[in-house]
Amino acid sequence: MTDHKLRAADLVARRLYEAGCRYAFGIPGGEVLTLVDALEAAGITFILAKHENAAGFMAEGVWQRTGAPGILVATVGPGVVNGVNVVANAEQDRVPFIVLTGCVDETAALTYTHQVLDHQQVLRPVTKASFRLTAEGADVIADKALAIATDPRAGPVHIDVPIAVAEQAVAPARLRRRPPAAPAAPAPGHELDRARLWLEDAKRPVMIVGLDALADDAGEEILAFCEIFSIPFVTTYKAKGIVSEEHPLCLGAAGLSPKADALLLPFVSQADLILCLGYDPIEMRAGWCEPWDPEAVHVIDIAAEPNRHYVHQAGINFVTHCGKALEALGHGAAPQATWELGEVEVLKGALAEAFPRDEAWGPAAVIDTCRRVLPKETVATCDTGAHRILLAQMWETYEPKTLLQSTGLCTMGCALPLAIGAQLAEPERPVIAFTGDAGLLMVAGELSTAAELASRVVVVVFVDSSLALIELKQRQRQMANAGVDFGSHDFAAIGRAFGGLGHTVTSRAELEEALDDALNAETFTVIAAMIGRQGYDGRF
Repeated sequence: MTDHKLRAADLVARRLYEAGCRYAFGIPGGEVLTLVDALEAAGITFILAKHENAAGFMAEGVWQRTGAPGILVATVGPGVVNGVNVVANAEQDRVPFIVLTGCVDETAALTYTHQVLDHQQVLRPVTKASFRLTAEGADVIADKALAIATDPRAGPVHIDVPIAVAEQAVAPARLRRRPPAAPAAPAPGHELDRARLWLEDAKRPVMIVGLDALADDAGEEILAFCEIFSIPFVTTYKAKGIVSEEHPLCLGAAGLSPKADALLLPFVSQADLILCLGYDPIEMRAGWCEPWDPEAVHVIDIAAEPNRHYVHQAGINFVTHCGKALEALGHGAAPQATWELGEVEVLKGALAEAFPRDEAWGPAAVIDTCRRVLPKETVATCDTGAHRILLAQMWETYEPKTLLQSTGLCTMGCALPLAIGAQLAEPERPVIAFTGDAGLLMVAGELSTAAELASRVVVVVFVDSSLALIELKQRQRQMANAGVDFGSHDFAAIGRAFGGLGHTVTSRAELEEALDDALNAETFTVIAAMIGRQGYDGRF
């Protein structure tokens, strides 16, 4: 494509390429063919998925490992509606995401109704912004979309592209770019001085680390600060690994586990200083609603945006960069001994006892075996369900963004496409997807995508022929079993049918052998772990 034949779609594609994007995902229809052509011409490979929802999670998987915003392409009508779930997930899970949709030209829509609906009205509630592309403003819209998507807190931005506008020739134009803002530290003054005094006076401080800290890449600052001031820290599920969970000050993750909450919340209630560092409570269960009284305990909240959620409150609030805030807070403050009665060690022992790793067989044995066999640098993805609550507590993570999951929207059907995207971004890194059998059934067609991409992802399926978490909740409420059980399927055979390897395992030894085979395979592997019904009882 020579410059004198630039189309409006080319300006959008070139700006996305400049932002680091190298892949786009979706299912083409006639209305997006120009977009796909422009993306390919710009150097962005278009990947055909089998459903728009899965395409979006593949795009997220790439973003998690590269930092470049994800791109979802959806055609008019049903293509757009199919993608709503993953767009909502991007909004709740703070994923920078560009949604490119094709639409009928405005004049044509006055007298043509087939598949026509208002894409912007559909997507506005679950996006940060929605634009309708114009040829004259294509460069501005592309840069605005990227800026809005990546500004804290990150999220999806929609660009609806009329067919004729995508094809319209435009004069060569400079691509408008907004320079990135420099990370801001808290301003010197009374509030920072008061926060520093609270830090110096604290004898039982604790830090809760969340999504904003992950977005700020604040791991090094967290590690230095916590070591200097001897502060134990808890992470949300998605922030796991921002500091290696091997660290003695790491108390693991909080999110959805009642057993973990029963230990972590009493510990937090003993604290005389609570540092909320980028702690976005969208990941947390109800037990973390108003868990402390800011009139009774010192609480410092450092976040990317003002507190509008009211899930918790703080005595001092800073809207700023997490790493810069810790540097400013710690500057000149005098460290002292903390938690001198051994409370941290007692808590870590209690958490290890709450989630034992020594069962002969069952979901905990599957997780423990996989963690022991797979290299530390493995990226794991996890679907929503009972297995996720257990895995988020047991799966030790050593690097940020190496346990990928849906923690805000908590949608099913995400683990396999997330894994495909992550491995596409880093082909040499081992990637494993943990999913329930119902979750895999939702996206089984993407095994075909894995085969087409020569992906080597390992898919571990917890097979119990039930929506285990919902079935457990039914029993806890003394309700009759209804709508939670389904047929048993040969997932190993399904894997083989799509061109991969397949194993069915019923013991640790069989699982270890299957994992060894998978790590040396040239294609994807499906491992069906037969855990039996009600295997999660008492586990989380």
